[in-house]
Amino acid sequence: MIDQTALLESQTLRSSVLDRTDVLDRVKALSLLPDGMHVTTAMVAAYFEVSRKAIESLVLDHREELVTNGYRVLAGTELTSFKEVSGFQSRSRSLALYPRRAVLNVAMLLRDSEVARQVRVYLLDMEYLARTQPVDNPVHKESECLDDRIDQRITHILGKTVVPMFNALIETSGEHRKELIALRAGVQRIERRLHQHHARLQRLEGVRDDRPAVGVMAAMDAMNGRTFERHIAKLLIRDGCTNVVVQGGHGDRGVDIIGLTADGRRLVVQCKRFAPYLNITSPDIQKFVGSAKVLYSADVALYVATCPFTPEALSIAAEAGITAVHRGVLEEWSAGEPLRILE
Repeated sequence: MIDQTALLESQTLRSSVLDRTDVLDRVKALSLLPDGMHVTTAMVAAYFEVSRKAIESLVLDHREELVTNGYRVLAGTELTSFKEVSGFQSRSRSLALYPRRAVLNVAMLLRDSEVARQVRVYLLDMEYLARTQPVDNPVHKESECLDDRIDQRITHILGKTVVPMFNALIETSGEHRKELIALRAGVQRIERRLHQHHARLQRLEGVRDDRPAVGVMAAMDAMNGRTFERHIAKLLIRDGCTNVVVQGGHGDRGVDIIGLTADGRRLVVQCKRFAPYLNITSPDIQKFVGSAKVLYSADVALYVATCPFTPEALSIAAEAGITAVHRGVLEEWSAGEPLRILE
């Protein structure tokens, strides 16, 4: 099995597993730009929970390798065209873009990130599983199952055959008793490690209740504003709301969606599809309070955003009776968890 250290130090080994970009979402949902294909330096830093400077320093040291895997910097007319096509808004004169393959490349180079370490562990375990999985035999395919993995067969042989053989040899041997005991201990260590590895693979392959549905936020991050509003409207209808109308756009008076809750309360919603590294601030909430409470006399007011809220914004929302649906709550809501305020 490939060792993490070797993976960090060998570009050849890294290249051999770069197609397994799905492991990124298995460890943690990767938010994408509106084009649905790329992320920025700030988004990479947010995913790996490190500073932007750490990512920029890594790019400086491994730029050639990252460029090979899709990393590029846009400027001038190329950047203007990208903004027009993708809908991405930025005042910067240049923009570094990473496709998923380059993000996985970063995960295999970034040493001081727990998220990157988890990606490498998951990646190597899946690679080991792929290499040791028995080749399908059409004749016996129906009888083959998870218990047929090569590591489990070896574990069985070691425990049921090799160790007892050593026990018998030790009992009858005098001259080489010490060496045989040492060899038996080594075999037993291998047996224990294989058991541990099998348990680890079962945890990785099993359903993780604490891990959000893969791609939930990535899909929303790829939406444009109007599509995002319709998505929120569908969630409201799913949770029993009626008379739901999407009215976002010019002349919406600060409210994107109106409707009634299942028990007849007047509902208004503001939707903001912002990049995950931005924040909803107190002026944003204050503006919505006026629209929701004064213009619409709402009983239930939701401020739904794909990014976090500042502490001050959350405080004002709580005082004014606004329900702040930040990125974490939105992910759970979209994945099937009902929004309590609507019940």
